[in-house]
Amino acid sequence: MDAGQLKSLKRKNKIKESKTDYVYYAISGFILFLLAVIVIYPLYYIVIASISDPDAVMTGDVWLYPIKVTFSGYAQLFNRDDIWRGYFNTLAYTVLGTAFNIVLTIPAGWALSRNYLPFRKVIMPLLIITMFFGGGLVPYVILCRALGLYQNPLILIIGGGVSVYNVFMCKSFFQSNVPQEVLEAGMIDGAGEIRTFFDLVLPVAKSIISVMILFYAVGHWNNYIDAYIFSIDEDFYPLQTVLNGLLDATAGGEGEVVLEQMRAATQIKFTSIIIATLPILVVYPMVEKHFGQGVLVGSFK
Repeated sequence: MDAGQLKSLKRKNKIKESKTDYVYYAISGFILFLLAVIVIYPLYYIVIASISDPDAVMTGDVWLYPIKVTFSGYAQLFNRDDIWRGYFNTLAYTVLGTAFNIVLTIPAGWALSRNYLPFRKVIMPLLIITMFFGGGLVPYVILCRALGLYQNPLILIIGGGVSVYNVFMCKSFFQSNVPQEVLEAGMIDGAGEIRTFFDLVLPVAKSIISVMILFYAVGHWNNYIDAYIFSIDEDFYPLQTVLNGLLDATAGGEGEVVLEQMRAATQIKFTSIIIATLPILVVYPMVEKHFGQGVLVGSFK
């Protein structure tokens, strides 16, 4: 069959689309375009507002493009020592805290996925109960005080070490994606539980591990309230807490001071959003490709 005959055959077998189909495609495309604008425009507005004159932002003149471009807001933030210190603290809390979370969550999910786990039928309901009922903030603070973690930056690393939801997501992933035949082959070769976990399970769990890293890292990166709750020293404040303090410092005032404080608050508000979210926006595309296999298979299959 030559190329001409092949093209002719494809034309004959091609499904003809009706006018209704084209109308449907047009409406769907228009709706998707509107949704894209709704999602993208706020991010775009934050960017142009962060480099625009604060007076133009306050009067509502900035909505499509920046006006009187200025980077004074970024200069003000990056010239502050507490911003750089907060960045370093947040990076340390995020890296160490996420590593601690992964070390606890992944083995827990694997253990619960095994039917022969001792007391599994008792452990599962106890974990599920914690998803619906909690002791509250005050008992949590009392417990941390008793453990010597009050006013201790270590609480920002090990606090909330395990998310039960994430454990169950890992459990479902392992049940769906680790072939029993591979485990049986490992047992025949003499592999014990620990070697099986490290040599056979972890190599096929890269997607769920990547997703867990993103979930936990975003939680650590955005955490700001714990530093207030546990009265952490200001030298150990994470970035989000530092930025929140700056916004509070620009609030209030009397007379002519109010306008200047509002201008400063406007600049700090938008520039701080960019500074705080940029690292996560850079990391997210690297992990997004694992969501289909990690999140969807792990939680819904």
